[in-house]
Amino acid sequence: MRTGKHRRPLLRSAAAVLALVATTGAGLLAGPAPVRAADTVRGLQWYLDTLRIPEAHKLTKGKGVTVAVVDGGVYAAHPDLKGQVLPGTSFSKDVPADGRSDPDRENGHGTKMAGIIAGRGGGSMHQLGIAPEAKILPVALGLPRDWDIAGGIRWAADHGADVINLSVGVTGSDPQITEAVRYALGKGAVLVAAAGNRRVDRAVPLPASIPGVLAVGATGKTGSLWSGSVTGPEVGLVAPGERIIGPVPPPVSPNGYGVTDGTSDATAVVSGIAALVRSRHPDLDAADVVNRLVRTAREQGARGRDPEYGFGSVDVLAALTRSVPKADANPLLTGASPTPPAASDGEDGDDRPAISVGLADNAPIQLGLCLLAVLLVGAVVVVLIVVNRRAARRRVPQAPVGGPPPPPGQTQPGHGPRPYQQHPHQPRPLGQPAAPHPYGQQGPHPYGPAGRPGLPPGDGPAGAPPADPQRR
Repeated sequence: MRTGKHRRPLLRSAAAVLALVATTGAGLLAGPAPVRAADTVRGLQWYLDTLRIPEAHKLTKGKGVTVAVVDGGVYAAHPDLKGQVLPGTSFSKDVPADGRSDPDRENGHGTKMAGIIAGRGGGSMHQLGIAPEAKILPVALGLPRDWDIAGGIRWAADHGADVINLSVGVTGSDPQITEAVRYALGKGAVLVAAAGNRRVDRAVPLPASIPGVLAVGATGKTGSLWSGSVTGPEVGLVAPGERIIGPVPPPVSPNGYGVTDGTSDATAVVSGIAALVRSRHPDLDAADVVNRLVRTAREQGARGRDPEYGFGSVDVLAALTRSVPKADANPLLTGASPTPPAASDGEDGDDRPAISVGLADNAPIQLGLCLLAVLLVGAVVVVLIVVNRRAARRRVPQAPVGGPPPPPGQTQPGHGPRPYQQHPHQPRPLGQPAAPHPYGQQGPHPYGPAGRPGLPPGDGPAGAPPADPQRR
């Protein structure tokens, strides 16, 4: 058998392996260390990489598509929007007749939505839109007290809008807005509207709650639902809406950019994606564009459509490349029969996982893998200990327990010409000298009288430095 002294190196190695696995597991659960805060506009556009917009731009940038922004107005002179904003209209005395001004001195809301959709980019210090080659058609409603959402929707539909962005909302019911939505749907426009923010809305507002409108909720950087997003059965899709940067007029920010949270931002993201789809598939009508967006979404929450995530998180590349049969009708209209997506056809399909899944979403899986690794390593260590013990037993000479000793000069069978050694538990015949100890002269215990290692100064409890109170 092997003594404790010989087992100690093996046990120390096992402990080191287990410690390494445990440390690795803790690192996986804790996630990577935070990086230096981004100091460029492009660096703050985290959602572009999450949605894989750079890859989408290899397929299309939205050329030939017009997106109407029904909002307060659009500051067309912003460097990131120069050449992107068409002459539009104004329903407010605070905005010029072409709609290319933004009276919102607190948020620059309409300008920001336009930049998220179609900012032209041009380097790390400029806003890159989801569809930078699409054009913005401003429909200025002015300040909220002047809003005429129904009139804005009708005007946009009559003036060639392929997509109508509605990052606005009102509570209650309004037959005029409902009729305007039906009118625009009949004109072939894709209507995308904000599902609402909890600080303002208790339920999905108009026009997002009207059948046929794609109501958009917001997700955070982890991919989970943003805490301020309103939920309800009307929600169709979710998209990034946390810490979204966008261009704003000079009165709002001296550097020309603002960062906010909300379903308004998520709505602008989806409007830009709808523009990409319409540009990539110009033969599709509005119903097919909506069907493609909802049927290629990455499912989250409950299976199917649910009040938090709708049909799921928008998947840009899937919406652009998957094979989806034509829809019989807009799947968001009551009584419509949604068309499921076909299997990916290889070249055009994209089955890779989204990058937006955060660490908090798969931490239980990582924890399970770490525990499994610890158990496997522990099992290997136990097997090694058992094997080494058995090998040691085979190497130690074994004398018969009973019977007289062999005649002088005779060796034990199978053990070579080694002189016979008395079994330690067999009585020694009278007159025979005691056999030497099989492991040589016994000296003092290697770990001292107490049977445990001595601790050099500073390594034990008395000499240990105080614990660092700072959390890591």
